[in-house]
Amino acid sequence: MNLYPRTRPSLDGMSARVRDWAESGRTEEVGGYPIHVFSADHDSGPLICFLHGFPSSSFDWRHTFDRLPGRLEASVLAMDFIGFGLSGKPRQENSLLVQADVVEALVARHGTEGRPVYLVGHDMGTSVGLELLARDIEGVLGFEVAGVLLFNGSMVQSAASPVLGQRLLRGRFGPVLSRLQNERFFRNQFGSVFSTDHPLTDDEATDQWQLLNYDGGGRLGHLLISYMDERERRAERWHGAIRDWKGDLRLAWGLEDPVATTNVLDAVLALRPDTPVTRLPGLGHYPQIEDPERFCEVLVEAVDSSL
Repeated sequence: MNLYPRTRPSLDGMSARVRDWAESGRTEEVGGYPIHVFSADHDSGPLICFLHGFPSSSFDWRHTFDRLPGRLEASVLAMDFIGFGLSGKPRQENSLLVQADVVEALVARHGTEGRPVYLVGHDMGTSVGLELLARDIEGVLGFEVAGVLLFNGSMVQSAASPVLGQRLLRGRFGPVLSRLQNERFFRNQFGSVFSTDHPLTDDEATDQWQLLNYDGGGRLGHLLISYMDERERRAERWHGAIRDWKGDLRLAWGLEDPVATTNVLDAVLALRPDTPVTRLPGLGHYPQIEDPERFCEVLVEAVDSSL
């Protein structure tokens, strides 16, 4: 049964930047959920599928999409995961397995006639990507993976250093914090993961806060943060995907990230020692926002090297 309206709730009160982003995409129903989807088709090349992190959305990729035309022949696909951004807001925890199901369904729908798919994952999206690779190892994934670029995601959760807000959301008072969180606290916590050289801007903070709270999403943080617990429960499966997937897997890392620190990078490399890594000094947890030109260069080089 579909528990969500087919029409998107009002965008009144959103910044012009967020409204423009919303209008550049569309809402598609996947498994009963309304999912915000951005796609752009190209006549040739792979499909690049972008997997965003917590607590943000596919809005994070907008600068990348502005820079790709003329530099890379590829179609692109991005979605807001269930509970995030402009997608539907369930009132229960949603496994990353369900998020991976959404990716599979959308790739099947937008897969440009069976072209290979290149996965780009950030933060929480790295674990969605690893679930897809685990399915590929099992021979049950519905598409061919051309290559993978993962960056600044705490794939080895035990090595990560979550910020205060994340720790509180995971604790017994998480539901209370979700209801009481205000914009000032959000700006402080979200801004703390950006680098000193590329701090969170006022416009970015405003847009991210609005998207977080769209359709009541800001009250669900204690449910959405459960992906961290799932990383621990499914560590053997997802760490195995890092170690055992036979394709081209690459890493890029903002070295000033206070959450997915270089300790996490080292832990990932311990699982897959020969992984190519592009280290990004002076950048924090959000390289694609902090320095979109540099991130785009890394992405283009990674995709070109895989094909």
